[in-house]
Amino acid sequence: MRTKVLMGLATLAMVAFLSSCGKVPQAEIDAVNAAIEAAKTAEAAVYVPNELAAVQDSVNAVMADIEAQKSKLFKKFGPAKEKLQAALTLANQVAANAATKKEEVKAQVTTLMTDIKAVVEENKTLITKAPKGKEGRAVLEQINAEMTTIESTITEAQGLFDKGSFMDAYNKVNAAMESAKNINTELKDAIAKVRR
Repeated sequence: MRTKVLMGLATLAMVAFLSSCGKVPQAEIDAVNAAIEAAKTAEAAVYVPNELAAVQDSVNAVMADIEAQKSKLFKKFGPAKEKLQAALTLANQVAANAATKKEEVKAQVTTLMTDIKAVVEENKTLITKAPKGKEGRAVLEQINAEMTTIESTITEAQGLFDKGSFMDAYNKVNAAMESAKNINTELKDAIAKVRR
């Protein structure tokens, strides 16, 4: 009888030991969450949104697995720890990629700003050479209005650039560049027709 009681206690002790073996990998969870926050601070949502979403999806899947393991008698958090470590590496890479992309966009905006100013100046010169007949005058008024809009967009883009909102500045100046090039083509075509 005494042996059975001791065996029963030993079995209970073993079950208790095995069920307490698997502890939630809280340190790894905290490290991944901190890395994701660092990536967000590096503006990953703006510059590499797909990469950030992939990391978050990966972490969400691991967290779901951890929750499922918590309800089991024999918990196994080893695979979750490995996945969290991989997610940590990925989150750190996303932060680095965001910083790199931000610098690329900054350089692109700087180049675009220089290019668009040259196109605007050329357009102003072309406007003086454009035909000014009855229809031409109305078209030139419309072009001048568009040029005013383009110049104000350039000023807005410069303001965004100065604040560090490089992606917003890029989007504005890129759209303005398209308009400026269209005007440039239109003016050159009109001048060429008159010369013929």
